[in-house]
Amino acid sequence: MCGIVGYVGPGSAIGMLLGGLKRQEYRGYDSAGIAVIDDAGELETRKRAGKLGVLLGDLDGDSMPDGHTGIGHTRWATHGGPSDANAHPHLGDGGRLALIHNGIIENFAELKQEVLDAGGVFTSETDSEVAALLVGSLYRETGNLTDAMRRVVTRLEGAFTLLVMHQDEPGVVVGARRNSPLVVGVGDGENFLGSDVAAFVEHTRHALEIGQDQIVTIRPGSVEVIDFSGAPVTPHAFEVAWDASAAEKGGWPSFMKKEISEEPEAVAKTLIGRIHDGAVTLPELEPLAEVLDDIDRVVVIGCGTAAYAGMLGKYAIETWARVPVDVELSHEFRYRDPVLSPRTLVVSVSQSGETMDTLMAVKYAREHGARTLAICNTQGSTIPRESDAVLYTHAGPEVAVASTKAFVAQATALYLLGLYLAQRRGTLDGAQIAAQLAELQDLPDKLDQVVDAASARIAELAHWMGDTQSVLFLGRHVGYPIALEGALKLKELAYIHAEGFAAGELKHGPIALIEPGQIVFVIVPSPRDPSSLHPKVVSNIQEIRARGARVIAIAEIGDVAVVPYADEVIRIPFAAPLFEPLLAVVPLHIFGMELAMAKGLDVDQPRNLAKSVTVE
Repeated sequence: MCGIVGYVGPGSAIGMLLGGLKRQEYRGYDSAGIAVIDDAGELETRKRAGKLGVLLGDLDGDSMPDGHTGIGHTRWATHGGPSDANAHPHLGDGGRLALIHNGIIENFAELKQEVLDAGGVFTSETDSEVAALLVGSLYRETGNLTDAMRRVVTRLEGAFTLLVMHQDEPGVVVGARRNSPLVVGVGDGENFLGSDVAAFVEHTRHALEIGQDQIVTIRPGSVEVIDFSGAPVTPHAFEVAWDASAAEKGGWPSFMKKEISEEPEAVAKTLIGRIHDGAVTLPELEPLAEVLDDIDRVVVIGCGTAAYAGMLGKYAIETWARVPVDVELSHEFRYRDPVLSPRTLVVSVSQSGETMDTLMAVKYAREHGARTLAICNTQGSTIPRESDAVLYTHAGPEVAVASTKAFVAQATALYLLGLYLAQRRGTLDGAQIAAQLAELQDLPDKLDQVVDAASARIAELAHWMGDTQSVLFLGRHVGYPIALEGALKLKELAYIHAEGFAAGELKHGPIALIEPGQIVFVIVPSPRDPSSLHPKVVSNIQEIRARGARVIAIAEIGDVAVVPYADEVIRIPFAAPLFEPLLAVVPLHIFGMELAMAKGLDVDQPRNLAKSVTVE
């Protein structure tokens, strides 16, 4: 949440800032603002509550002097509601300095009192304005923006990325980060700062990681990084693996529709270069090689969709590698004093790599002796840097707030991990591993079939269900996480009551919810598996149908046993049991999107949600 961008160079600062903010809209926000140092050397600001379009309309009606140095911000309200006054940038040093902030300053109250006692005047309700006034005050003493920033950030507690500029230093933007994202874009005679690479990928794919408790100063021809003590730092450079066109709709009506269509490609790209001659090759795990054979437990941590991908990973890892796996919600993990040891592998799952709850859980795990592996989609993000090793999913940018292609890519990475552990530990022989990998490699083509076959019919179903107020989802074994994921998508996108249940729990309470007309999606396992739960799930369908439920079954091609009892059957191709859920989830992603569209809702930016939750 919150998007930031900074620019220095020969181009239009306003154009660069607005473009960078537009490409970061998916992060979620409720106000927007920019500040530039114009060609006359004056600092100019404009900020408005509401979407970026409100700010753009304001600028169209009353133009703002342009320049070549600027910072821009989209704010998700925390301290103080969404309003023009609370929008960023905030000013210091008598309006000569502008500052933007992502995160929360936990000790702002005592710092604010200090500023008030010194005669300072506040114009907003935010914690961020404290930092602006403090940096402005110290700049008057030092005359050096980087040093003033350094002296302030050492006093701040909490999570923050700060960007600041001063009209006495045109061509300079200073940034600082602690527990909040910041990357540098390195251009030709121009440089950028951003919450993520989307802020500048249209202009450069050369990037630098800014680490924990580091300060960066950008000028048109230079980038200098120091730590909070003032010691020089050499930042890690990387190339952004996608270009700006990957983060554009490309003719699709929404980013979500585009990203659902990219689910097959997300799986394929996550597999590229990691399977050779029927074996798994993961050189990224070399930092963990010496401990992987000795681990006695895996803990997968994530939030929301990432946690459900982790649940699929649990089934796969336990089945193939015979290692016990726990799946924990990141925000609960470190608060219950979990039992960890050097033989525990903690696997974090995060699309953005900046999810604050997950980041804090990773740090907790390392501090308590566990080894850590990140599964992440975003280069240069914090969680991979805080982990012992990282498996990138290579799904490309996911702009819609509700994850779709990230889910299937995360599950694919966890499956690769499970087979890699089985390979190392000898719990599967070479032929068994090769067979599972062949199934995995077949998934992109099968996913293509599902997207093509299911889209039109599910759109029809969603539109006649436009006034639906409650939908239930049932699944067993690997179908259970899919039921949870389907319910989450419906809550996120269509704003209606939706619940996912393990089908075996039905008689233990949830069946009381069934009444005539109640819509229930059922993820039906394959009848071809001799140990399948298929007969039990069909029995569940009969039970709820007898009580008036309207049943929509997700079942494989050729499953005739469900036909007499389901009102609608959405077909998926044959797959081995552990791989069926990646096919079954696609119709549920489509349904959530289509029902939201039928209700006239914004599927890319659902209310109250942000793509990357960077505060606890």
